[in-house]
Amino acid sequence: MTDQHLSRTLRSRWGAVPGVRAVASYRREWLVKDLVAGVVLTTLLVPQGMAYAELAGLPAITGLYTTILCLLGYAVCGPSRVLVLGPDSSLGPMIAATVLPLVAADGDPDRAVALASVLALMVAAVMILASVAKLGFIADLISKPTMIGYMNGLALTILIGQLPKLLGFKVEADNLIGECAGFVRKLADGAAVPAAAAVGGCGIVLVLVLQRFVPKVPAVLVMVVLAIAATTVLDLGEDGVVLVGELPAGFPPFTVPDVRLADLAPLFGGALGIALVSLADTISNASAFAARSGQEVRGNQEMTGVGVANLAAGLFQGFPVSASGSRTAVAERAGARSQLTGVVGAALIVLMLVLVPGLFRNLPQPALAAVVITASLSLADVAGAVRLWRQRRTEFALCLAAFVGVALLGVLPGIAVAVALSVLNVFRRAWWPYNTVLGRVRGLEGYHDVRSYPAAGRLPGLVIYRFDAPLIFANAKTFRDEVGRLAGADPRPSWIVIAAEPMTDVDTTAADVLAELDETLNAHHVHLVFAELKDPVRRKIERYGLTRTIDPRHFFPTVEAAVAAFRLRTGAEWTPGPDAATPPPAAAQDDT
Repeated sequence: MTDQHLSRTLRSRWGAVPGVRAVASYRREWLVKDLVAGVVLTTLLVPQGMAYAELAGLPAITGLYTTILCLLGYAVCGPSRVLVLGPDSSLGPMIAATVLPLVAADGDPDRAVALASVLALMVAAVMILASVAKLGFIADLISKPTMIGYMNGLALTILIGQLPKLLGFKVEADNLIGECAGFVRKLADGAAVPAAAAVGGCGIVLVLVLQRFVPKVPAVLVMVVLAIAATTVLDLGEDGVVLVGELPAGFPPFTVPDVRLADLAPLFGGALGIALVSLADTISNASAFAARSGQEVRGNQEMTGVGVANLAAGLFQGFPVSASGSRTAVAERAGARSQLTGVVGAALIVLMLVLVPGLFRNLPQPALAAVVITASLSLADVAGAVRLWRQRRTEFALCLAAFVGVALLGVLPGIAVAVALSVLNVFRRAWWPYNTVLGRVRGLEGYHDVRSYPAAGRLPGLVIYRFDAPLIFANAKTFRDEVGRLAGADPRPSWIVIAAEPMTDVDTTAADVLAELDETLNAHHVHLVFAELKDPVRRKIERYGLTRTIDPRHFFPTVEAAVAAFRLRTGAEWTPGPDAATPPPAAAQDDT
């Protein structure tokens, strides 16, 4: 390779980095808007960063370290122009569930930070490797109903977990039921601190009211400023209100986290769950904001961007991050045009830590609890669960099971339950697909479901049967039993035409079942006939050798062609269905 060719290759690869492309295409008229949006965004980044760090069971300062580095990392490698990454309320309980059991023996905060940093590095590795392997589709492993249930369970878990902090006391428990019992017990024992409860309660009300009636006002910032002012004027620290205290000064130090070898396995299990939720959050938020601006979502590049953001955070005492819909919305409303908004936010946080590290020393911990609780309320989607109950009870059952899994088993087992339920639901639909007999309906072209059209015409001696799934090992026996039932009807049909357009595959197990079924039907003078079989599936059937059993003449390009051949052979005429007197339902649809 010549030096000139090598130089061109390096320039090409360097130019493919999203941050480099963004700088090259940056417009001067965006600068003021990005600077203003960065200032506005910072007012949200600081209190939320500290609050979500404590939600994860970590010191508040780590939330700011994480925010700085993930914003810078995503600005370099993230493809979205306005997406904002950072500590997230949905990841906090997952981080705590992974890290805190490993530090329970000594409660060392430095060890907790090191474990959380390794967790971020693992999430980064999972994301980057998944991006290289182009596994962005993994985000689809959680269906919408199970995600609703998971998020509702997560919201309840966060709410219950933050209530003691809101009221000024602590509860030690391993699960939601234990936390509820401990909270009630301590409340009955008078452990609540009135001043803390007043700060926390007023903070929640203030944030909710401002978000509801004055959405353009930075509600969290207003609440935090008022809480600091009240603490300073009324000296609430003397009344038992726990304060954040002075933050460490300076830029976050580069640190290679040191953990025990035995910690890696449980950390990796947590990293997989966090990566899955982070990916689903990022793709959904990127899609929503890209649709508004006309951008294209690049799922694999998003994984790389989130991976690099986690890598940067993990090397500077940070913890795993995800995209934030609320912070991205704030940046967008403030006029953000590029990732310079996030860079400005990171720079302002650094300046705060260098110049005024004591700015939040009088911030009450109940105020941070109020930030987390209001965020948890935005995670919940009760209306979505109610809609599932009204529209489809089976999917509501999935939603409820995911909710119970999080509430009773914990956050990490809950995500495993959600994924397992989503996968099992797909398998269930393939195992027991919809199947029906078709008939001819006067005034409508084609052939239609006799359940929707009871009066649909039939041809004596012919059954048109549709099986709405690929024919695979899981459902081959279901197919065999249904066809056998149709073949055993009185009077017995001579042809069973399979309307095979929905059959996108036939595997080897199903091929063996088909061969046995055809031999059994032939013994009773019933022929298995296929219509509308896709060419790739037909070629598989020929490769399996099924055409030695099934007559090659019994494959037709359309159902109409199969029906015409049967009528030519038998002279059969259409007869009304058994329920010809029953009108079709008003909402009957063409099911073919």
